[in-house]
Amino acid sequence: MKQSVNILISGGGTGGHIYPAIAIANEIKVRYPNANILFVGAKGKMEMEKVPQSGYKIEGLWISGIQRKITLQNLIFPLKLFVSLRKARKIINRFKPDIAIGTGGFASGPTLMVASKKKIPTLIQEQNSYPGITNKYLSKRANKVCVAYDDLERFFPAEKIVKTGNPVREDLLSVHIKEKIKKGNKLFDLKNKKTTLLILGGSLGARRINQLVKENLKLFKELKVQVLWQCGKLYYEEYKKYGEKKYVRIHPFINQMDLAYASADIIISRAGASSVSELCIVGKPTIFIPSPNVAEDHQTKNAKSVADKHAAILLKESELDGFPLLFETLVKDEGKQQNLSENIKELALPNATNLIVNEVEKLLDI
Repeated sequence: MKQSVNILISGGGTGGHIYPAIAIANEIKVRYPNANILFVGAKGKMEMEKVPQSGYKIEGLWISGIQRKITLQNLIFPLKLFVSLRKARKIINRFKPDIAIGTGGFASGPTLMVASKKKIPTLIQEQNSYPGITNKYLSKRANKVCVAYDDLERFFPAEKIVKTGNPVREDLLSVHIKEKIKKGNKLFDLKNKKTTLLILGGSLGARRINQLVKENLKLFKELKVQVLWQCGKLYYEEYKKYGEKKYVRIHPFINQMDLAYASADIIISRAGASSVSELCIVGKPTIFIPSPNVAEDHQTKNAKSVADKHAAILLKESELDGFPLLFETLVKDEGKQQNLSENIKELALPNATNLIVNEVEKLLDI
């Protein structure tokens, strides 16, 4: 790969698409400091804020997804797609990328469609065990599809698939170091010898998980479990009063996730692709409560792929009545905790970012 290349990266809508894209960009910059990197996102989405915070330029397209029901958004989708394709073409004609990388999200569709038609090498990074419509379509023209799960030949051309895993933050590789555990406990004001439950519902929060935690605070106290609770920015005002309890530490958002993971003994989490990949590396006993409100119910499929290997517990929102007994049993069964921990570590793919950028290099040498 030559020293000065133009890399176009498109992905966003959620952290699960944005952070892998940024991780890939960072690795490219480490290897090739003179590389020119430009992101393309969707106007009004979180990538328009997060990407510049990471030090990269980004341009926005007027694009959004198709809703499941008849809405005004669906009626104007063809217009948005037309406008976005024109804008993507202008960006590509001006930037002249040597490769276009898509990590999923609304903007990656028009961007990679235009790039592939212009015979620019394209690479897709699919995080989920069940891909969305956009990546399934783009894979027909893509040169390479990097995946995190097995058996995706059902959706993508088998000869294009490379199993790499999902990019995760480097600082997660050291969450088991004793000094980091002590540092996490100090940061979050947690007792060192008390079981810690970490609750994660995503950056914005998850209403049903927050309700579940509130309903079971008495149980946590009886079991002598302290709670580190990321309730989400949308719900903090509603739930912050529960942080007055001595055994509850509540935050709208946790920035130092490596320290939160280090402090945790048991984790409750949604099952977005990035979260699942991180938790495999973290290797703590995990209860996945997937969101049922996502495209193709992909979070349930992500969680099931781990639970089927006896590496985590899958608890659907429709089954939350069984949570108290399930949780009490898990807390009291150290053997079960150990088995879950060992099994989920077996699924970890910590070298994903390097492997993906290796594939980028191969395409740039065509």
